Formats: sequence, C-alpha cells, structure tokens
Amino acid sequence: MKVKDVNMDIISLFSGCGGLDLGFQQAGFNVLWANECDKSIWDTYKFNHAHTQLDNRDIRNIQSEEIPNCIGIIGGPPCQSWSEAGAKRGIDDSRGQLFYEYIRIVKDKQPWFFVAENVSGILTVRHKQAFINILNLFEEVGYKIAYKLVNAKDFEVPQDRKRVIIVGYSEKMGKIFDFPQPVSKILTLKDAISDLELISPSKFGDEINNKRQIVANHEYLDMGFSSIYMSRNRVRSWSEPSFTIQAGGRHAPLHPQANKMILVEKDKRIFDPNSPQPYRRLSVRECARIQTFPDNFIFKYNHIADGYKMVGNAVPVNLAKILARKILVDLQNFMIQ
Repeated sequence: MKVKDVNMDIISLFSGCGGLDLGFQQAGFNVLWANECDKSIWDTYKFNHAHTQLDNRDIRNIQSEEIPNCIGIIGGPPCQSWSEAGAKRGIDDSRGQLFYEYIRIVKDKQPWFFVAENVSGILTVRHKQAFINILNLFEEVGYKIAYKLVNAKDFEVPQDRKRVIIVGYSEKMGKIFDFPQPVSKILTLKDAISDLELISPSKFGDEINNKRQIVANHEYLDMGFSSIYMSRNRVRSWSEPSFTIQAGGRHAPLHPQANKMILVEKDKRIFDPNSPQPYRRLSVRECARIQTFPDNFIFKYNHIADGYKMVGNAVPVNLAKILARKILVDLQNFMIQ
C-alpha cells in the first residue's frame, strides 16, 4: 500500500507556528485543520501553511463536531506550567488543564493515532501523579500509550533539547508505538549555521523597523545580559550542538564566533576579553536553523521577542518528521493486514 492509497488527513492542536505540523507534512501527512489562539502567531502560521484551515478560537470554545474527521491528532498543549524553570504549577494551572481539552478531542474524534509533546518537567516527582492521570485518561478513551524523554540531538537536530513525546495508537491497531532509534551522527552548530557567518545580522532592541535582509529573520536581540544569564556559559563551539533554543530572546544562546565564557566565581561568568569575535545572541533565523526550519519558512512579527517566542516554542521539524515517518509505516502495515 502506498501513501496515496490512505487518507492522511490529520489535525493540529496548540499548533504554534507549526514546527510539528511541518515535520508531519514532510513525512506525507496532510494537516487539514489547525488551532492556535495566540494572535501574534496567526500571520506566520497562515503564510507557511497556506493549505491548512486555521481556527483561532480558544480550544475550550470549540465543539468536537466542528473539527474535521481525521486519521491523527498532533499538538503540544501549553508547557509553561510544567517547566522546571517556571512556576511548576502543572495540572493545577489553567494552562496545564488544557491537556484535558486535548484528551476531550481525542476521545470524540477517535483518530488512529495522536502525538503530544511537552517539556521534561512533566516527568518530575512533583507532577508524577498528574502525568499518570493524563496517561490513564488516554488509555480510558481507547489508546495504547508509549512515552519517552527524547533529546532532539539524537534525531537530526543540532541542539540539546529534552522533551517528552507521548504517542497513542488506537486499540484497534493492536500495537504500541516503538520509538525510532537515535541517529548515529550528531549535527553541530557548524552544520546548522556556518554558512550564515559571512552574512551580518541586523540588531534590534525590540521593534523591527527594517526588513530588507538577504536572509529573512536574520536579526538578533541587542540588549544587556542579566545576572542569571551570566551565571553559566552560554557559548557552544562550532563542533558542538547548540544549547536548547528557548522561547525568549533574552535567553537565546550566544553565537559560536566568541570564546566560551570564563568562570570567575560560583554562578558568575564573564565574557573573555581575548575573544577573537564579539559576543552576540543568535539571530532568530539562526535559532530557526537550529530548530531545523528551512529558510523559506518565514516568521512574521513586528517585535523581535515574538520571533524568538515562535521559534523557541516549536517542535524541531526534523524530530517531528522522524516520528511521523515511523507512524506512517505502522499505519500502512496495519492497513494492509
């Protein structure tokens, strides 16, 4: 059986700018419908996913019958409340409770599979019972569950990025998802952004007032560095994968053109005065490259903070594609039984 012989329509919840969606599209799925209520993201999603219907309402106000039927559901329910660096309120926070909306729609639509992504903090002792409850709810609505803490660097992404991936297969498929094996080659910053080294990025403090660039979104936040930022090294060398790309420009890693920061006392580092090149944050486009977005994926924003936010909150495209390819094979094998 070939891909074209199977209905590959899926829907996307809590879509963000659509990194997960793009990976599944590259693997052969069709994202028919998506939901994202953050208005700062709408222009970016619509521009890069022109064939997907975007519903911008709060998911709590959308009835399941308003959502198209589909073979799969993908998405990343808001993760801030589960973050190890955040307030850690988990399921007690209104954002954490949006996981129940995801489960509601899976229950009502009964797709063959679903994929949910979240931060590693959801596995901490503090949130253990809430996480178990979430998995139990998925099982109660008819799914066999597999979950794993994965590092994106093991799946063709030049970045250390640990995330929890939950994959559910309908009980009708009679199997559990088996996570792909890590790739043998680890990609580095050199692989991702070295060709941009000779193209000078623009620097902005906030509002973007000049968008005439050789490479779209090649601008960086030019702002001071907090004591928290200076508490640890923020520079990875060209031969290493990047630090995690976060959803904020202030915390963006530094470009590998500079030397690693020097420890002067506990939780305090300084920039090396002998560094051959100055220290600067990675540009939005460099962060997007590290998240494995292609250069023709254009981020639309007027404030640079929104650019970093969209890129940092996304699921790396290559990770999504590798997961999607494995799901596709399992679906095809099931269909021809």
